[in-house]
Amino acid sequence: MAVGTGYSLPVVALYSASGNTVTYSNFLSLGRGVDISLDVEVSDVNNFYADNKVAETAGGVFTNGTGTATVDGLSNAAARLILGLPETRTVTVGSESVSVQGYTGDEAPFVGLGYIYRQQMNGVVSYIATVLPKVKFNQPSKSAATQEEDIDWQTQELTFSIFRDDTEAGEWMNESATAFTTEAAAYAYLQEVLGS
Repeated sequence: MAVGTGYSLPVVALYSASGNTVTYSNFLSLGRGVDISLDVEVSDVNNFYADNKVAETAGGVFTNGTGTATVDGLSNAAARLILGLPETRTVTVGSESVSVQGYTGDEAPFVGLGYIYRQQMNGVVSYIATVLPKVKFNQPSKSAATQEEDIDWQTQELTFSIFRDDTEAGEWMNESATAFTTEAAAYAYLQEVLGS
């Protein structure tokens, strides 16, 4: 088993399902990846005993999950996509036109989320492309702090809920079983899976 050494290039795409067929559109960067964490819940294991031993077992199945993706900053285009925000409007300030993004708090759409997991084993670095096929982002919190003697690097923390997709398999996550030798190749895989 390889040890993890990095996380990069998070991407999103608008999720759409028709029956068991899932498609994606509007593939774009979520921002530069800082870190990601997933918290997955599974059903309790339920054992059936016969002849004084476990004869059958059920459980340990994905029920739901949440996650947090931290990026350096969320672009306006990415915010509109993952939060379902309206188009920008223009406000005139003096002689200048200023583009303004409204946050309505309306229902965010389902999106696919992909990222690259860097790993190393026996001195060899490789990359795994990971896709969460159906997630829904929450309205983000915002905070800022004044600059002191040293810069306090301020990032954007995005929380989301994880769902099974609408395919027959009902996947909640998939990863490239083949480790890519370059980050560019792993990114090309994400474009293939989540691209429009």
